[in-house]
Amino acid sequence: MLRRLARSTAVHVAFAFLGMGSWALFVNWGQGAATWTAGIGQGVLSGLITLVLKRALEAMSPRFPGVLAHLVPPAVTAAVILAVLTAVHLLIGTPQVARTVAVPWGVSTLYAFVYAAGLARRGARTV
Repeated sequence: MLRRLARSTAVHVAFAFLGMGSWALFVNWGQGAATWTAGIGQGVLSGLITLVLKRALEAMSPRFPGVLAHLVPPAVTAAVILAVLTAVHLLIGTPQVARTVAVPWGVSTLYAFVYAAGLARRGARTV
């Protein structure tokens, strides 16, 4: 049962929502309604990023040869995620945009580079 939960997309999305939403609440604490807007907004964004990031890396990885498969897909996803996080937080009026975005962006970027490296290694073995 634990393995099934660990592989569950819904569980991953829920953890992303709760973890990164809580981070946004923490760094924006004391800002009135903006605290909750930032927390809920970041939670939703993190859940969506969790759903899309893995699939985007899997779609891009086979399109690049050699070392480029290690670098280009995670760099592209990191740039897109940073732009989306920053734009949404600016639009919703998050008081501490840079601090709010730093952890979710860092975690997603680290994941992207590690996962892309694994995909590239598996792809290189099948060639």
